[in-house]
Amino acid sequence: MYLSLNFEVHQPNRLKKSVNYNSGDLWNRYIDVTLNREIFNKVADKCYIPSNRVILELIDDYDIEVSYSITGVFLEQALEFNEEVLELFKDLSKTGNVEFLGETYHHSLSSLFEDHEEFKEDAIEHKKIIKDIFGYKTTTFRNTELIFNNKIAETVKELGFRGIFTEGADRILGWRSPNYVYHSTSGLKVLLRNYNLSDDIGFRFSSRDWVEHPLTADKYSRWLSNTHGDCINLYMDYETFGEHQWKDTGIFEFLRYLPIELEKYENIEYATPSEILEINEPKGTLDVFDFSTVSWADSERDVSAWLGNKMQQSSFQKLSEIREYLGRYIKLFPKSEQKELIEYKIYKNMQTSDNFYYMCTKGFSDMDVHSYFSHFSSPFDAYASYLDAHYDFKNQLVLKMLSKYFK
Repeated sequence: MYLSLNFEVHQPNRLKKSVNYNSGDLWNRYIDVTLNREIFNKVADKCYIPSNRVILELIDDYDIEVSYSITGVFLEQALEFNEEVLELFKDLSKTGNVEFLGETYHHSLSSLFEDHEEFKEDAIEHKKIIKDIFGYKTTTFRNTELIFNNKIAETVKELGFRGIFTEGADRILGWRSPNYVYHSTSGLKVLLRNYNLSDDIGFRFSSRDWVEHPLTADKYSRWLSNTHGDCINLYMDYETFGEHQWKDTGIFEFLRYLPIELEKYENIEYATPSEILEINEPKGTLDVFDFSTVSWADSERDVSAWLGNKMQQSSFQKLSEIREYLGRYIKLFPKSEQKELIEYKIYKNMQTSDNFYYMCTKGFSDMDVHSYFSHFSSPFDAYASYLDAHYDFKNQLVLKMLSKYFK
């Protein structure tokens, strides 16, 4: 049984609660740089720095293997706000025990556009920054929030990736197990997240209401050893360590002792996603139509976390308006300069999934998670802020086009 440890590493460029109309700098007009810096450094101290150090120790002592899906916007923030975080990820890369997964650069919802050109663009841009910073060529893809359907898999295969990650959701598996490699309808290999075992750490670890609390390394290792299949793919937010599950819950001790306990079981072996894809033959085909698109978010494990209400759907639709105006504007510049324009960068950040996640209006425990991540007082405030930025940015593009024409 191969065990892969996979972590999402992402921080969005959060929109301001209201447009700063007095700012001549478009980036600071819409993006809350101060808040982004504050949150990044807070999470760096609680999670990124101590977690990276622990993983480095575990690689040295127990030869564990891990993979990271690090977004381009996270890397931009690391370069700007806290280079120690980036240097530690570089140290991890140098061990040879770390795989970097492909992602969308802006952690965007571009794969849900009818036209996948921007999705391809985002994936290629991410592949480039991973190569530039770590010297690493990504071969396995992990779409934003594990969003997956047949069309997405087909595009990812066209981009040259060997495999893709998604959620091992019951509704796409039926009686089958997530602990095997599968094919998409286009022939791309698919790895599935074991959500029960992943969420035991990511969500239930510190819950005193959970019947299995406390979760100890020896108990969890026993569960892994007794699991049937070819592979167990654990996937969680990296912020699980120290941020979602605080240090005083014992989460770092759990992480440190897990490899010690796993050594007791000869049937468990560490592997990266690309190694699992290489070793294991697919056991069947996953056929996921657009209307059944799967993700790892919320209890539904679909796209309703971002597009489940009228506010979210309206905001997503407005991206097409911005795309139309931006397309006209950037054509006024040489092709080599278009992607360097601040207007292009702002538009791309408006696609980030977090913007839509903040607008969710679900009830019960799912809503608690959405509220935890949001810097807005309510989903309605998030929607108002997005509309504010949208209308002002559209007007700015029109004014800039007019000034270029009549210059």
